Amino acid sequence: MRASGLAWIAVAATATAACDAAVPVYTYEVIHAYPHDRHAFTEGLLFHRGFLYESTGLKKESSIRKVQLETGTVLRSIHIPAQYFGEGIVIWKQRLISLTWKAGIGFVFDLDTLKLQKTFHYPGEGWALTQDGTHLIMSDGTSDLRLLDPRTLGETGRIHVTLDGTPVANLNELEWVKGEIYANLWQTDWMLRIDPGTGHVTGLADLSGLLGPSERIAGETDVLNGIAYDAAHDRLFVTGKKWPKLFEIRLKPTGETAQLGR
Repeated sequence: MRASGLAWIAVAATATAACDAAVPVYTYEVIHAYPHDRHAFTEGLLFHRGFLYESTGLKKESSIRKVQLETGTVLRSIHIPAQYFGEGIVIWKQRLISLTWKAGIGFVFDLDTLKLQKTFHYPGEGWALTQDGTHLIMSDGTSDLRLLDPRTLGETGRIHVTLDGTPVANLNELEWVKGEIYANLWQTDWMLRIDPGTGHVTGLADLSGLLGPSERIAGETDVLNGIAYDAAHDRLFVTGKKWPKLFEIRLKPTGETAQLGR
């Protein structure tokens, strides 16, 4: 997603932190690396009943695909109409719901066949989707996450996301993980943990270094983006746009805290 500007994050040791609202910083341990299509400009990612579902972006290249985790093999895929830039996806019951970036149109597909059932509309940009069992949760590039009725797809509320009282924009791909919202921060290696009740950022994970320099192709390999969670086995997966690998990781506290740079 393509809004201008970045949220720069300053990290300080807990012992010297002056901010009462400072939040913990996490690093990661790689549990396993899986193959990933390095041509996939990943926008949305989720894990459902043993398979990954992934949406890709860019006009004339956007797609939605069902993927075998272990091999990266695309088992089924559809193309989004060429005029649209595909964005995030979510599964609700037997429907797969997807967004587009600037067109204000979304698509509803049958989960099993990926056949289009209907379209819907929304104001502003569409970035990412997840769900909490009651609502769909949508990011749009701002510091607000929209709550959508999963039946009508109409907006029912918003979560205003802040870190140390400062709004945090550029919230990218989303995932619901054990009662929290995880979000990639666009154009950075940070993944945020967000309290859905307050909108407060409760943790920051530094995922830098996941992909080594030798695995990057200049002008092609893009930013970290894509979070999926296997709730049945407590597995967290992350990848990036045009990355050759998808990683299962475990977050580990660093003993440091963070706040937004002023």
